[in-house]
Amino acid sequence: MEAALKLAGPHRSVSSLSLREVAREAGIAPNSFYRQFRDMDELAVALIERAGESLRQIIGEARQRATSERSVVRGSVEAFMEQLRSDDRLLQILLREGMVGSDAFKKAVDRQLNFFEEELRLDLIRLAEANKTGLYEPALTAKAITRLVFAMGASAMDWPQDKYAELTEQVVLMVRMIIMGTQTMASSGGTETLNLKR
Repeated sequence: MEAALKLAGPHRSVSSLSLREVAREAGIAPNSFYRQFRDMDELAVALIERAGESLRQIIGEARQRATSERSVVRGSVEAFMEQLRSDDRLLQILLREGMVGSDAFKKAVDRQLNFFEEELRLDLIRLAEANKTGLYEPALTAKAITRLVFAMGASAMDWPQDKYAELTEQVVLMVRMIIMGTQTMASSGGTETLNLKR
């Protein structure tokens, strides 16, 4: 797994790695690879799962330290962006394989996103109850936030690091807009509509 992480990176997908290449980097014979994994897909899925667990722990700790809805949003987004800035190869794999990997990789990434969404759904419900703000469709709200943050992170992998602070502020604002929207919809029973003049 460490050899595959070393070879993969911001500009190289796990799906482009060969078994021989990973075995050579790990200093083992290609046949020894099969003692650990059936094939390269199984190795990639294991990396995606490890990436999801690692990131959930980091963001979970940020959310636990937060004391208000405002600090939960900022703390979570900042923790995510800090991991991205730190050149975390696990996070890069999680972001990249969801876009360019095989079906097996995309399903593995989707499973990880579902875990994030469920944890966020529970946090949103807890915060809405504590703040008495209401929450419309908590699962869909959590999905909108999670997919937004991951999509922004995936596009930011190729950005220069000096743009990350600006991106962080944009993502924080977008997440707050989603939360304000769900609170507004909850207060109107979901009948609130947005009138836009053309």
